[in-house]
Amino acid sequence: MGRLLAIDYGTRRVGLALSDPLKIIASPYRTIINKGNSSLIVEIERIIAAEDVEQTIIGLPLGMDGQITEQTKKVEQFADKLIARGIAIEYEDERWSSVAAKRSMKEQNIKSGYNKEMVDQTAAAIFLQQYLDRH
Repeated sequence: MGRLLAIDYGTRRVGLALSDPLKIIASPYRTIINKGNSSLIVEIERIIAAEDVEQTIIGLPLGMDGQITEQTKKVEQFADKLIARGIAIEYEDERWSSVAAKRSMKEQNIKSGYNKEMVDQTAAAIFLQQYLDRH
């Protein structure tokens, strides 16, 4: 029984979250510094193998009215490269995940400005949990 891996793709940092093996709970996993798609894909493939990931969920950063943005196009291009490597992906709307992550961290008295890596992985966990709850 494999896990789900959520990817919150950013041009500087990429937040990752994992589900538990029963696919009930999403948890922040780690943040990778984006040094380019090639090295990022190699690292994601390593994580997929090490953590027994069967499905990858990528946050789709749509505009507030659901429109495609420049960042949406970058995420889709990155996803196309994962698909070309045989990695199964699905998209999940991530419009409010970073805002919710910062709010959650504030409630826990964690300063989001100093913990941007934590914001990225928490945002990934939020949209992964949203995906899990729907399925």
